Amino acid sequence: MTTENPTAAAQRADAAATVIIGRKVKPGMEREYEEWQEGVNAAAAGYAGYLGAEVSPATDLQPDWVIVYRFDSVAHLQAWINSATRQRLLDTGEKFFDGPATQQVISGGTQPTDPLVTVVVTHRVAPHQVDAFLDWQQRMSQEESKFEGFRGTEIFRPIEGLQDEWTTLYRYDNAEHLDAWLTSAKRREVLAEGEKFDDFKLRTIDNSFGSWFAFEENGREAPPPSETKTAIAVWVGLYPTVVLLTLALAPLRWPLLLGLLVGNLLSSFIMSFFTMPHYVNRLLKRWLWPPPEEPRTKTNLKGLGTVAAVTVFWVVVFYLITRQFWTLP
Repeated sequence: MTTENPTAAAQRADAAATVIIGRKVKPGMEREYEEWQEGVNAAAAGYAGYLGAEVSPATDLQPDWVIVYRFDSVAHLQAWINSATRQRLLDTGEKFFDGPATQQVISGGTQPTDPLVTVVVTHRVAPHQVDAFLDWQQRMSQEESKFEGFRGTEIFRPIEGLQDEWTTLYRYDNAEHLDAWLTSAKRREVLAEGEKFDDFKLRTIDNSFGSWFAFEENGREAPPPSETKTAIAVWVGLYPTVVLLTLALAPLRWPLLLGLLVGNLLSSFIMSFFTMPHYVNRLLKRWLWPPPEEPRTKTNLKGLGTVAAVTVFWVVVFYLITRQFWTLP
């Protein structure tokens, strides 16, 4: 468990910049919105300094769709946010949204590789209250770190010309542990101590597949791919994993329910610790995380071609094993 000192984090030099955008999508328009959002992300990829984009659909924990863009500097992020290209796209996509967007910008910081639940809190702080605010945030972090599942906190100063609020990120390993902190008497006590900073907004970001799709690229954390690519990639890894486990457990002649119980448990471990990080992520790396300069159509054709070839390979292998060399008991 690591906790970053709020004062040190606030004074960190300007580095990569991230914007977190929340949108409430009208019911029944989710599919059209996703297609539109993919086009927006493709446009962002053409701007200088682009490092990646992530779209997280609404969940019970996270009522809004959350879009995260990461650039190598605040200047490059600002160029994209304020671009005429983005404004034209927003005009065409306005029909998908139920109300205005929310937006937080942070500069520097790290992206976690675990499937964490993150709370983003923004505060408006008067210049003469900054020192008191940082002391209060230090007290908040100290108490928060005592709760189970806490994975760290970061605090970010306002960005001149782009955002007036201070932004704080709190990370927990799951929603239950986060809720225990958010509803605790201790948090209410600390909030009461900082009553003059009660003008804040809070949002929760849920990312449940983070550990399956996270590795470093040139020292930077790559964001997860789209939901469609995620589903296909999991399928590519799941098919050989499940078949090989079935073949391995078949001689034991266990009852169906017991075989499924044990097989599902083993496949979960194998997928998380071997199949996804060491097989699928490496095999489909350029499709899951395509270089910004590579044409999207070309990347998708290569990626889907690889998926098809690998699938055919495993089908042939398993056919030969079960029909030519060995018959299941």
